[in-house]
Amino acid sequence: MAEKAAYSDEGLTAEARPATKEDAGILAQLVNMAGDGLPLYLWTKMAEGGDPWEVGRQRAQREEGSFSYRNAVVLEHGKVLACLIGYPIVPSLPDPDTPAMFVPFNMLEALAAGSWYVNVMATLPEARGRGFGSRLLAMADAIAEATGCTGTSLIVSDANATARHLYESSGYREIASEPMIKEGWTGAGENWVLMVKP
Repeated sequence: MAEKAAYSDEGLTAEARPATKEDAGILAQLVNMAGDGLPLYLWTKMAEGGDPWEVGRQRAQREEGSFSYRNAVVLEHGKVLACLIGYPIVPSLPDPDTPAMFVPFNMLEALAAGSWYVNVMATLPEARGRGFGSRLLAMADAIAEATGCTGTSLIVSDANATARHLYESSGYREIASEPMIKEGWTGAGENWVLMVKP
């Protein structure tokens, strides 16, 4: 997805590289951080009494699907510190079998068809404050341009003020929102917010 590139801040150099299947464990952790526990909630239901983290790892190892190592770029310095997962949003018809929780996401994504969708952007707690988020967003812009997308887009909880500030400072603007359908998930927020950067 992306060529190797170095990023340095305060003595810490992180190299960007495409993710591999071997990164599945850390990708699952980062995806769950970015999703405020929603991924683990879903994997627990899918595990049917088994290990939900193993479900997450297996999903990260898939060759296809939105959450696949093939759609991921990682930043590493001795170990993976951050990741970006994304893909172009292709216009599609609504699927009547979509679980209720995902309907708001699908409705918002449809409004950003043609853009490169930042599905996940996350940094380990010990590596935050070093500019990795801005670095990953810049990479998303470059990937969007290289793949002929109309810009970049993302969906964020209305309760995640820190992330929204970062996105706004990077040129993203809110264009729509949809109420969350939480079922048994206890994450913060009331609405999912679609932000787009042309």
